[in-house]
Amino acid sequence: MSKHHEVVIIGSGPAGYSAGIYAARNGNKPLIITGMEFGGQITKSFDLENYPGFTEKIDGLYLTEQMRKQAEIFGAEILADTVINADLNNRPFTLKTENGEEITADAVIIATGASCKTLGLPNEKKLTGHGVSYCATCDGFFFRDKEVFVIGGGNTAVYEALHLSTVCSKVTVIHRRDHFTAENINQKHFFDTPNCEVIWNSTVEEIVETDGKVSALKVKNTKTGEVTEYPTEGVFIAIGNKPNTEIFANQIELDEAGYIKTKPNLCATNIDGIFGAGDVKNPHFKQVVIAAASGAQAAMEATKYLLSSK
Repeated sequence: MSKHHEVVIIGSGPAGYSAGIYAARNGNKPLIITGMEFGGQITKSFDLENYPGFTEKIDGLYLTEQMRKQAEIFGAEILADTVINADLNNRPFTLKTENGEEITADAVIIATGASCKTLGLPNEKKLTGHGVSYCATCDGFFFRDKEVFVIGGGNTAVYEALHLSTVCSKVTVIHRRDHFTAENINQKHFFDTPNCEVIWNSTVEEIVETDGKVSALKVKNTKTGEVTEYPTEGVFIAIGNKPNTEIFANQIELDEAGYIKTKPNLCATNIDGIFGAGDVKNPHFKQVVIAAASGAQAAMEATKYLLSSK
């Protein structure tokens, strides 16, 4: 038997929880389906310093935990499960979860965020958890006082490197360009950190495996073609994200990269009652405050839609 909710929010990052807070305060009694990545990607940031209202650095995990509690206080229900199938062509909308739940909704807010991209190297997946990581705050502890590498050049890579610098003896970033694309303030923090270095104009050609674990990286200079092997036990991959929209393909409009298309200046999609919020619809500005604002807007639009549908 299906369980029905006026509003279902898929995702538990800042956009999802913010949507939950607003939908709950509007009396819509929303259900937030968290997915497996509780709190979203911001939980990987250990020194968030640009979220309004905090004069000291805060931890991303702490911030999302507070958002979750706030949503629950106002009446949002939390379901720790993952949506694996969605029928958005019939009403009420139907969602099926990994644990066998079937949930119907009058309005759905998709706030599933984006996931880390991989290098696509042959043994990358096999070595994940055995020296390959995509989350410094999750796994940095295991490399205390060791030399590690970070792959990437944007904000995520710099954040990862800065976190690792607090526990590792040395952190080397490998970047395919000759400059970072990270924000200037983050670059300054990086270059001011004595145990952080960069290898420019280079790509990882191979992750060397010994006894089932990472033992070295083979790095190619893109200008000279020279390949150098660097011994290491840890490599953290931070080369960008892809939107988590696979289960919604062929139902709602997506752009070429898979991000949800919404109406100008709105969160509404091409299907009435379906809304996109946060990074899943925004490929440009990966900021917590923007994701949170997007979630609030989506909830307000959903409330307006529900009122107009009665």
